[in-house]
Amino acid sequence: MTLQNTILQKRKTSTQQAPLKLESRGSWDRAAAEFINQAEKLSHHHPSESDGDGVAIEAHFVTPHDPVIVTSDGNRLPPVPLDEAHKLNVLRQELNHHEPTTTAVSGSEDHATDEKPAASVTENVARVAADKTKRRSKKRTPSNGSLREATPPTHTNPLFPPLPLYGPPSLLRNIQCRIFQMSSFFLSLAFLGVIVLGALFTGIGPSLRRLWQQATLQNPDISRPFYAEEMQRKKHRKEKEREWTRGQSAPHSRSSEEGTSADNNDDYTPTEGGLDPIMCDPPYYARRVGLDMEMFEVQTEDGFIIDLWHVYDPKEHEPLPPEERAPGNPEIFKTPKRKLATTTKRQPNKKPKFPVLLMHGLLQSSGAYCVNDDSSLAFYLCKSGYDVWLGNNRCGFRPRHTLLDYSDPRMWCWNIRQMGVFDLPALTSRVLCETGFDKLGLICHSQGTTQALVALAKEQRPELGERLTVFCALAPAAYAGPLIGKMYFKFMRVISPAMFRLMFGIHAFIPFMMTMHATLPPRVYGWLGYKVFSFLFNWTDERWDRGLRDRMFQFAPVYVSSESMRWWLGRECFAKHKCILATKEEWRAEEREDHELAKGAESILDAAERDMEGNGEVEKSERAAEAQQRKPRGSTAWYNHQAPPFALWVCGSDDLVDGDKLLRRFERGREPHVRVVHSKVIPEFEHLDVIWAMDAPDQVFKEVREVLWKTCHVRDLCRVPKGCEEVEAWIPPAEGEEEGTDGLQSSSSEELSA
Repeated sequence: MTLQNTILQKRKTSTQQAPLKLESRGSWDRAAAEFINQAEKLSHHHPSESDGDGVAIEAHFVTPHDPVIVTSDGNRLPPVPLDEAHKLNVLRQELNHHEPTTTAVSGSEDHATDEKPAASVTENVARVAADKTKRRSKKRTPSNGSLREATPPTHTNPLFPPLPLYGPPSLLRNIQCRIFQMSSFFLSLAFLGVIVLGALFTGIGPSLRRLWQQATLQNPDISRPFYAEEMQRKKHRKEKEREWTRGQSAPHSRSSEEGTSADNNDDYTPTEGGLDPIMCDPPYYARRVGLDMEMFEVQTEDGFIIDLWHVYDPKEHEPLPPEERAPGNPEIFKTPKRKLATTTKRQPNKKPKFPVLLMHGLLQSSGAYCVNDDSSLAFYLCKSGYDVWLGNNRCGFRPRHTLLDYSDPRMWCWNIRQMGVFDLPALTSRVLCETGFDKLGLICHSQGTTQALVALAKEQRPELGERLTVFCALAPAAYAGPLIGKMYFKFMRVISPAMFRLMFGIHAFIPFMMTMHATLPPRVYGWLGYKVFSFLFNWTDERWDRGLRDRMFQFAPVYVSSESMRWWLGRECFAKHKCILATKEEWRAEEREDHELAKGAESILDAAERDMEGNGEVEKSERAAEAQQRKPRGSTAWYNHQAPPFALWVCGSDDLVDGDKLLRRFERGREPHVRVVHSKVIPEFEHLDVIWAMDAPDQVFKEVREVLWKTCHVRDLCRVPKGCEEVEAWIPPAEGEEEGTDGLQSSSSEELSA
């Protein structure tokens, strides 16, 4: 039933009833007026400027701290401050306790809201909201206390301060947005110019040394750790290009000399080849290795449309029609659209592959997993025998929302919390819906690990953990590394939030970078992108295949919000506390406690040794137990029993994040519910080496493949991945049993100590 039909029905019903008391009329009018005023503040458009569509009628609490606004036409608007959302629900509930007036819908002079130019529309919306509340209240069981007493938590988390509230478009708001756009265009462009000049200036010395070595007939690249293999791969690519040009492409897309096992490349004939034009197109790179991709669109619970890419073998899977890949209902974890198939469509004698979801890092898209030919993590896992899905966060290369457009500041009012609470569950739900499985394996890199760690926390969306067989964290970003102290990062931390918004705006963060991406030649942009990001984040291409480096930066940067970057670099959140889920005071207090505990344990053990030497009456174990009982185990835990098994690969030479602190948190028992099934520190790896290093397949990918299979809960129903035939299933330890008895969860002590 449309809004207008509902209004007409309401008029017909109200005119048939006996006249109401004047007091009842006035009370409903007052409640409706208050509701209308609050709805105006949170709607897509002002009710006076619309026919009732897009008007806020309810706040839906996805979590106790994350309300989204439901509009009269069934669409969603992004989260708003808790008190504003709760006030809308309270006023809506109060409409249920009053009867509407019997005055004509067009209004009269007796109405309390007659001074509003569109009182009829807004009152009709109020009536519709009251009707919905009544219908829902009949289905609910009575609860203790009033709705006002059920107010959501009002304390402000210092790590996730409330986002600003931008109302519907108005003259004043449009002027404000224009001022921020103009100021941020010039100031952020100046900031970007300083960064680019700094990157070029610091590169002068290495460039001069390289020219000198070449002038003196020295090879400047001979010291690179994989130089010989780089030259071999470069030669092999040239041969493949010539074969493709002659129309005689070999049946195998890449050989084992490219750094992957030969059994991964059997019967994968490329459908793209020849000269590499370097384009921002993941399906193109999939077709170069004999695979392909289909693009899905996913709607989040707050109305964003995000991209999900499915990597598949064209011999086994037929892409779905476009209408089945369109965004669907924003509700997550509903009944799967498809049943779990026991075989594949095109090869009925083969079992289905187990699904895995990959999430990318900051300023990237999941195309970062597709740039190294067969040594790309996405293609490696697909050819190993997994069903690979690549998730992208909100906005990305194509900012889209069901209601909002690019110029609306509400389109950009989000940070890492919304990416974890809304984007990751929506992507996970869509993969499970499409595949028919009830769980999947999750692999994240850098910022992807942050949003997963945030989402899985017991105060956020811990139920997500029940949908994961394992969480594989590559270069986990939970604690800040020493890079946060660099001058340009300190500058962002020093300026006030108001100054940050004046400099970087309230929309996308330095959108001029996307203009450069679209206009510069790909090789120039790839070279400049490497120089700038290397300067900013202090990494090098020492372990990468330099011949493919220009590809790697075609998928970065993407559109991100200024609020998101303010969360990472501003004075209030991550840059201040240097942790994603604990304040600076909390984690420093924990480190002091650990230090005191270690000193106390040493002194107790020394005393125990002396006692045993003297009379043998005191056992070491009893003394050590006293030290462990000072504070309850896991009293400051981030996660509860719903957390999935964790697997971590830490880069030992990573200046951007400190993975060692996260490992120590698990080792010291601060997370008793987290089961670490695998952990490894790779001393020589930098932040991006876990996905781009030439030895990443041997150092990381093979272990990821095995961890995914050992934690798979439906091994009998799935195809055994290549290389995992001898991998035994991981059995979770019994309640109270110490982790580590099965020998599967950690690497060698030498790796951990490194």
